[in-house]
Amino acid sequence: MSFGIATDECRAADAAGWLTPAQQALIHQRDWLRMLAPRACGGAELALPELVRLEETIAQQDGSMGWVVTLCAGAGWFAGFLAPGLARAILATPNVCLAGSGAPTGYADRDGDGWRLVGRWDIASGAPMATHFTLNAVLREHGTVLADDAGKPRIRAFVVPARHVTVEPTWRSIGLRASASHAYRIDGAWVPADHAFTIDPACATAPGPLYRFPFMPLAYVTLAANLLGMARHFLALARALLATRRHPSGVAMLEAPSAAARLAAADAAVDAVRTRFYARLDEAWAAALAHSAVDGAALQAVALALVETCRTAVDTLYPFCGLQAAHGDSAINRVWRDFHTATQHALLLPED
Repeated sequence: MSFGIATDECRAADAAGWLTPAQQALIHQRDWLRMLAPRACGGAELALPELVRLEETIAQQDGSMGWVVTLCAGAGWFAGFLAPGLARAILATPNVCLAGSGAPTGYADRDGDGWRLVGRWDIASGAPMATHFTLNAVLREHGTVLADDAGKPRIRAFVVPARHVTVEPTWRSIGLRASASHAYRIDGAWVPADHAFTIDPACATAPGPLYRFPFMPLAYVTLAANLLGMARHFLALARALLATRRHPSGVAMLEAPSAAARLAAADAAVDAVRTRFYARLDEAWAAALAHSAVDGAALQAVALALVETCRTAVDTLYPFCGLQAAHGDSAINRVWRDFHTATQHALLLPED
């Protein structure tokens, strides 16, 4: 499946540090940012296996675009935990886009019937086109941090209109440049109480299986799908490059036994783990549909195995691709940079 994402557009976005107008228009035309939001509130509420396969396809065509769609559509999933009226109002926003950060690096002070927010949050992919931001904040009352039953600081999630937010252009990574994953701050904005929400199936306000699905496995599979798409793009570009690059022996690099064997092994390993990944995802979704428990640990494990296999495949082939793969303007270098930047996400660390 191709969405007509031109290579020139991807190159221009990488150079500019943000998606091009054409890429942004495609995202909104396809309504990708409401894919995970409840149908009753104006979203598409796609089945999770369908969504994950779509995210892989987008990332295979452009890593930054796939990353923005995945992270911002993921924030749109939170609409299933908001009061339905508020969710409908947010999703009705023209070109709606929710961006955000998960680390609780700010505070929410109780103020009348709402909360006053202050803090700074890092790495909000898609920040330049966000109409709303999501965040986690530590709760305080009269300056005192509120504690939960275990004595730890209480943390709540919030959704905030972009007019209350100042974006700080901090994203200078080597890859995923066009994701514009900037920091943002809020300097004392007040939001009503219903702008706070809890990400837990028991607190879902939408009834579908998508909102019964546990958050962490959902996060793992959507992120892993992006790495899979980028890795498959890299392998395709590597194959084309190895067909034209000469081995020191004089034959095409693709005909040299060492390179050909490594490429075949990489393709086979990625294909095999991809099959296992989607089989496990389909099983988990079937469990959610049946109101059965989702084996989140097994799903997370296969997602991490997928990422590790993709990492090995990319790193094994890279040395055979020559200086073109190291040239900052080449497509294969952009994919390599995007892939390795994405692997730095905290959830995707190799297992002990």
